[in-house]
Amino acid sequence: MSNEGEKARVSGEVSRPEPTLPTVNPAAEKSEPPKPTFHPAVYVSVWIALSSSVILFNKHILDYAQFRFPIILTTWHLAFATFMTQVLARTTTLLDGRKTVKMTGRVYLRAIVPIGLFFSLSLICGNVTYLYLSVAFIQMLKATTPVAVLLATWAMGMAPVNLKVLFNVAIIVVGVVIASFGEIKFVFIGFMFQIGGIVFEATRLVMVQRLLSSAEFKMDPLVSLYYFAPVCAVMNGVTALFVEVPNLTMGHIYNVGVWTLLANAVVAFLLNVSVVFLIGKTSSLVMTLCGVLKDILLVAASMMIWQTPVTPLQFFGYSIALIGLVYYKLGGDKIREYAGQANRSWAEYGANHPAQRKSIIIGAVVLIFFLLIGSMAPSYAPESVDKVKGMLGGATAGNA
Repeated sequence: MSNEGEKARVSGEVSRPEPTLPTVNPAAEKSEPPKPTFHPAVYVSVWIALSSSVILFNKHILDYAQFRFPIILTTWHLAFATFMTQVLARTTTLLDGRKTVKMTGRVYLRAIVPIGLFFSLSLICGNVTYLYLSVAFIQMLKATTPVAVLLATWAMGMAPVNLKVLFNVAIIVVGVVIASFGEIKFVFIGFMFQIGGIVFEATRLVMVQRLLSSAEFKMDPLVSLYYFAPVCAVMNGVTALFVEVPNLTMGHIYNVGVWTLLANAVVAFLLNVSVVFLIGKTSSLVMTLCGVLKDILLVAASMMIWQTPVTPLQFFGYSIALIGLVYYKLGGDKIREYAGQANRSWAEYGANHPAQRKSIIIGAVVLIFFLLIGSMAPSYAPESVDKVKGMLGGATAGNA
């Protein structure tokens, strides 16, 4: 009996194996398939296309379509952005970042409203500039924006004065000054509006930087638009009510086209959406280089679409400004590092695909040659240029 009782106690003390939980939940794994993502080049291409389209669109409406109401156009953009951000906030997750922002009435009045004021002024000045200057020259002047931001940062006490950095950005100023001397259609009032727009934009960016220095107010561009668009729309609307609305008629709107104005506002809003995705999928280096590429493409597009004359002196000055801009944004060490990487990649590509590399070089040389010859055509062959314009005009009229 004692042996049997001993066996009974021993068998009772033996621990039974407990069921172990699976490390991976099959149901959860099936319910969350991998989300398809686009290549970063897609986001870059979309941002460049939308950014360039907005600028060319605004130039067409304000200047060539004779809708000379820049404040009303800016108000329309901001009102549309206000409506769309409210819709997206209620129907999508794109604006969920606003839930982490501790926005109060006091913060809105002391921070958002002043920033919105400078935002409005920069937009108004930027749009008024299209009435006087070409897109190519405007983009050349915009190259000085980093300089204005740096000076505004020092003026507002956000950073100590650094003469070495000032010397580096001086290269940008020198390049833009040379480009300005080479500008054929220089209009002083347009130049001053563009400089004013750059100063207002630089002040706004520094104020935003100060606001976002606290973790409580981290906002992506779309969330920022959610807060800034309403106050900017009201400010611009009140200004337009006294300045431009008395001279506006329905004939001006019908002349441009209601659908054209709607498409203009849609493209401007999509640009803000594309910036959010571009920042999330790329780096600051990509943003800098894409900005330079976009400016170059805009200058070329202005030359092709509206036959904007660009002199060799402007090319020289703008090239200096762009080199200075890249050097200021990246620094000498980073430029040497990326140049070395690009050189090794190019050499490796040439070793693996010698025929294709030779074709790329020949194509680039031919393209640059024709671009240079084409840009100088109005000076050495004005009769041929006028003849081609007449043929294009006749073909367009025939198609209509």
